[in-house]
Amino acid sequence: MAVPTVVTIQPQYGGAMSSVSRCTWQTGLMDCCTDCGVCCCGMFCFPCLACQVAGDMNECCLCGTSVAMRTMYRTRYNIPGSILQDCCSIWWCGPCALCQLKRDINRRRAMGIFW
Repeated sequence: MAVPTVVTIQPQYGGAMSSVSRCTWQTGLMDCCTDCGVCCCGMFCFPCLACQVAGDMNECCLCGTSVAMRTMYRTRYNIPGSILQDCCSIWWCGPCALCQLKRDINRRRAMGIFW
């Protein structure tokens, strides 16, 4: 009788990318200079950027700056952290946290691993 195959590691979407880049933030919280367009939008039109992020994630525009949105994104991509860290990032560095989230979305989209 044949032994059934047990899958212990699920196949990952995205091809040849390393798992390290999939499971970390693509840029740091204070890496605003890596994408000046996102940074300027976050500093001068924060509500517009929040709406863009929420739209990218198929959520309501009012959710773009929430701790829940950041936590959901982290959970979706297995990015290490906690709800407390998300809360502190949003509370004390709101524009930077939102810019980091948008930069991450843009990079994952360019790599073909944003879903």
